[in-house]
Amino acid sequence: MRIGELSKSTGVDIETIRFYEKSGLLPPPARSGNGYRDYAHEHLERLAFIRHCRALDMSLADVALLLDSVESRDPAALAKVDGLVASQLGKVRARLKSMQALEAQLVALQKRCDADHDHHACGILEELVSAAHGEACACHPDSSG
Repeated sequence: MRIGELSKSTGVDIETIRFYEKSGLLPPPARSGNGYRDYAHEHLERLAFIRHCRALDMSLADVALLLDSVESRDPAALAKVDGLVASQLGKVRARLKSMQALEAQLVALQKRCDADHDHHACGILEELVSAAHGEACACHPDSSG
């Protein structure tokens, strides 16, 4: 199949497919008589694997390690896979914690709005201006800005 078909089948942009080839994640395809890339079913499967890993927010280096380990029966290599997923899970949990803190900050900021804009200044904007002046604000009460 041609690169356009591969792109359409996997939802991966043509330039990204070429990048994966250049970086060694995707092996180079055979060339047809007219010089066009001729991708096989194995390319489709490998690209789907890469795409799935990227959807799990894994780095290209991690994807490469996983691809190298697919056929492995080596306990050390498989332990690296387990370690990689554990590390990724730790990163996701840290991001979740950070996002929960951000949510709490935004909730605190939103509570400064009484929605009576005809009679009061915007409490949210007042808080943000205060923070810009280095003052404590509703969303960062323990720090200056």
